[in-house]
Amino acid sequence: MTTHPTVPYRLEFAVEVPGTPEQVWQAIATAPGLSSWFLPTVLEEREGGALRFAMGEGMGSEGHVTRWDPPRTLGYEEDWAALMGKSPDELSPMTSGFVIESNSGGTCVVRVTTSGFGTGADWEQEWWDDMGRAWRPSFDVLRLYLARFPGQEATPVEVFAPHAGDEETVWRTVRDALGLTEEGHAVELHGATGTVERLTGRSALVRLDTPVTGMLTVTTHAMESEVYVGVRAYLFGPGAAAYARDEAPAWQALLEGLAVPAATGAAQP
Repeated sequence: MTTHPTVPYRLEFAVEVPGTPEQVWQAIATAPGLSSWFLPTVLEEREGGALRFAMGEGMGSEGHVTRWDPPRTLGYEEDWAALMGKSPDELSPMTSGFVIESNSGGTCVVRVTTSGFGTGADWEQEWWDDMGRAWRPSFDVLRLYLARFPGQEATPVEVFAPHAGDEETVWRTVRDALGLTEEGHAVELHGATGTVERLTGRSALVRLDTPVTGMLTVTTHAMESEVYVGVRAYLFGPGAAAYARDEAPAWQALLEGLAVPAATGAAQP
């Protein structure tokens, strides 16, 4: 018996960001813009154009542009069946749409919708819940990018390491090790100084000030029997490439060397 994808899933929210519609469009509808606050991206800037988000070594999400109306509306589809190793018959394409609305005071409202259809399997709802948890904090990064670095292209740093244990314990360990305990607090991270801009669930956003400027995110993500700790930085300015080259190995060593306590029972809030 064939199961058809008729169970709906949907994420919908709006964010206010600084900038003109043209600046916001550059950030969300071009490959250099998306790569400077979200994921490394390949994007053909036209309706029907190819789209690819890189998600780590050997992983990526493929899709194409379905609506192209600069600087107001962008739409695209991704093949989340292929991303999850499922048959195309099990899942519909996942569609995402962005509508940019000019606001007073030099800001814009971005209305975001992502939806798709599945078969109602338990893993599907878990996947959408996880995506929503990761998707929304990305727009804090977009907000900071538009406030501090509009139109600039980032030099990326991305490292991650797996750990045994429950996600809450792993998150508390990396949070405390890096001093990411309160929004507005100054921090020092491998010789770079910055400020904690946002703490959201099990993710943190840091604005870097010296010796390079940029943005840095710290997250955890449970996958099967392990919890992955990830650091992703977007660096700007003439010293960005050298800092990325010199400091990425140190970040990798730090994440791998985290002393995560052994589980002793249920995670504490």
